[in-house]
Amino acid sequence: MAKKKQTKSFLQLTKHHVRMAIVPHKKNDYRPHLIRRYGLVAIVFVVAGLQFGYNAATTGSVLGRESTVTISSLLDETNKARNNDGESALGLNKQLSQAAYLKAQDMFAKQYWAHNAPDGTQPWKWFGDVKYNYAEAGENLAKNFSTSGTVVSAWLASPAHRANVLKSDYRDVGFAVVDGVLNNKQTSLVVAMYGQPAESAVAGAETKFSQPPVAMTISPIAQFGLALQSIGPAALGGLVLIALAAGVALAAHAYRRKLPKTLRQSWYRHHGLYKAAGMMSLGVMVIFLSGGGQI
Repeated sequence: MAKKKQTKSFLQLTKHHVRMAIVPHKKNDYRPHLIRRYGLVAIVFVVAGLQFGYNAATTGSVLGRESTVTISSLLDETNKARNNDGESALGLNKQLSQAAYLKAQDMFAKQYWAHNAPDGTQPWKWFGDVKYNYAEAGENLAKNFSTSGTVVSAWLASPAHRANVLKSDYRDVGFAVVDGVLNNKQTSLVVAMYGQPAESAVAGAETKFSQPPVAMTISPIAQFGLALQSIGPAALGGLVLIALAAGVALAAHAYRRKLPKTLRQSWYRHHGLYKAAGMMSLGVMVIFLSGGGQI
């Protein structure tokens, strides 16, 4: 009997605390504890803790980011996009993969992020270094993406990068995925080299290298969509908590006329709306920081 009473008391206590935390009502002055100052600080710490803990568990560093980008999956995603566009599949070429690897190593060695090196070295140098004779060639770059799907989606969202992925003349592709330190930050680089072998070109055709795509040509909306696609479970958990807080804040705003008189006569009357906007902004920040990348 005593045990049953204890259980009932625990459930009642839990229900009371949950109600005080998330439901606007008279006993909490229509200001749920979750969206009071200490509640908001706790949310920020929990969201950051989830992400840092997940990073440490998956990468060994609290600032690291788990990546599942692989050469085989990049090839699969590329050929899937080409198939959807009615183009033939590209074959993975060992020479081009070696050229891509050399380009990635050069960027880490010389500390730059661009198609052309600071000393003026241009992308087609790497094709020559591995003795890949081409009629046409191109290069795409990406960094700090967590999945191969989002890498290729980012390229497809940029007209110049898209042209390289889908160009009908290309027959071969090589990829490199290389981790290192760039500008004092742990960075994961993806290099793609596309080519049409010289022997497959029409006789007398001009040998040419596609104009390297301009960096960061993706619209902010597309960037957000890509970041949303690549968020991990820790970030997703944080977003659920942030969404809960935003919902509680909006519910509190609906009860603004029942706030204590002193609060109704100050900026605090609309505190729920302000805090909901703040939580939404935090959610967008989490998405951009935990997902996406750069091309």
